[in-house]
Amino acid sequence: MQHSRKLIPVLTTFALLVAACGGGSTTTTQVAVAAAPTTTAPPAATTTAMMQETLPGEGVSVVMARASWPTGYFQAEVVRRLMQMLGYEVSDPAELELGPALAYLAMAQGDADFWANSWYPLHNSWLKAEMPDGSQVGDHVERVGGLMAASALQGYLITKPFAEEYGIRTLDDLNNNPAAIAAYDADDPDPGNGIADIYGCPESWTCDDAIESQIVFSGWENIRQVVAGYDAMIAEAIDKANEGKPMIAYTWSPSSYITLLRPGDNVYWLGVEEVIDDSNPLGREGGEAWDQRPGTAQIDAELCPDAETRGTCQLGWVIADILVTARNDFLAENPAAAKLLDIVELNIVDVSLQIVEQYNGADIGVLATRWIANNQEQVDAWIAEALAAA
Repeated sequence: MQHSRKLIPVLTTFALLVAACGGGSTTTTQVAVAAAPTTTAPPAATTTAMMQETLPGEGVSVVMARASWPTGYFQAEVVRRLMQMLGYEVSDPAELELGPALAYLAMAQGDADFWANSWYPLHNSWLKAEMPDGSQVGDHVERVGGLMAASALQGYLITKPFAEEYGIRTLDDLNNNPAAIAAYDADDPDPGNGIADIYGCPESWTCDDAIESQIVFSGWENIRQVVAGYDAMIAEAIDKANEGKPMIAYTWSPSSYITLLRPGDNVYWLGVEEVIDDSNPLGREGGEAWDQRPGTAQIDAELCPDAETRGTCQLGWVIADILVTARNDFLAENPAAAKLLDIVELNIVDVSLQIVEQYNGADIGVLATRWIANNQEQVDAWIAEALAAA
């Protein structure tokens, strides 16, 4: 299902991202749309790399994984192509698309070398998983660099007219309002069960665990998370928001979703009264790592009504670091790759723009090729620094 998007709300959303997340790296793509290359082949080596008689990655095959959420595809492809500029033969990450539980295990076992889709601190829980030899996954892998540090805004969105009609600023407000629960339940994913069924996450993404933990931690007896395919859930959520029907959905940035569910326009950000801590209310292995404190963002009251009295928007989710994670052995054996993965930084607004184009049908390879061409000077500097570390 395709949804039209409005330019002004899109730009407003990106301004919000910059304000709330600190803007990320200073590296930015030129936004003007030029004729995009028609090939998705890896870009040619940069001038600096071409001057090397032998590139450090020549003869080295690398297995790269990528996340099972489409908003992680773009940065994965950019990082892959940068690695290729150092001579590495990098597998297509689309061939090893995994949720985080399997991705970290694959790296720890040596079935994958790295990926560019870690969400910390949310994914810290998977580093505590035990290996057959008694070691932990985190003993074999490590986070690298600051790909998009302190950049990933996440939280719950609610249909604006519904929130205004019932005075809902937090999920606690909804849970404690029988009339609002009844109105919501009448047309939610499981109507008539007396529970507000909110759109959550697929089972393998870890955000579903954090949501379940928050529900138990906050004592929301009248709220339940729907765990299903995200694109199908978000399509329903967008339709309901545009029609003014009750809807609550978890989402994040960078993504195209918040150009369609537009805070201040058809939705609001919802707050929570208390941010989940490290008490692990579900008692699951590694559940202490689902701690989301401080769980706030500097979003004004026009977009997050909870900020009017609190002074900040208490989303209940920490602004996450989207980082590279790699096998320790791979990093030790490949100093040029280790340096490259450590220094590459992408701008959150930049990546969001690419994801909007991806959502509208653009090819990931074309987007990555154009981004590299538009940022060639910065790319050359990264490659030169990585070569110097070889």
